[in-house]
Amino acid sequence: MQTYSLEVATTLKIRHYKRMNKDIKKFLDFPTESSAQIINRKEVEVTAPDGEVFTVYCQIGALLNEETRNYELHWLEVLFDKNFSLDKEGMVQNIWREAMQFGIGNVLGISTGTRHTDRARIGARIREIREERGMEARDLAKLAGIDAANLSRIENGKYSVGFDILAKIATALGKKVDFVDL
Repeated sequence: MQTYSLEVATTLKIRHYKRMNKDIKKFLDFPTESSAQIINRKEVEVTAPDGEVFTVYCQIGALLNEETRNYELHWLEVLFDKNFSLDKEGMVQNIWREAMQFGIGNVLGISTGTRHTDRARIGARIREIREERGMEARDLAKLAGIDAANLSRIENGKYSVGFDILAKIATALGKKVDFVDL
């Protein structure tokens, strides 16, 4: 291992930090369509390129150094831009995986967007499966033991379906509701 005098070591360290700061500035100047802001110590709100808002549970807000916070926030913005997709669940899985891979923000969890968007996504998926099976809405409602009007509201994203009803609908469609690893 090569040893340096204190003066040479200090000079090398200063050059390293200057170069690193220049690279960080260049990275922070890189434009993104997404925007991230700290809500509190454990939450960051990220607005994706399509305007959908996600909540990221992470440790970025707890960081004391403002430069580090800005750097980590920008990384989240870059990840949201890079992985942007209309398939929000797939998008969140990719962001989650890359955040873990690159050690960004010590991410603990990511919401899949607003409640309305979640309801619409769940309803659309139920309708899609039902139509793939060639099943009428009233028949699915009868099999699931729910009111046809409620099923219509669920499929249109107007009604927040509870887990018990979702499980009944899934069973009637030959599916199951389960928690899976991202």
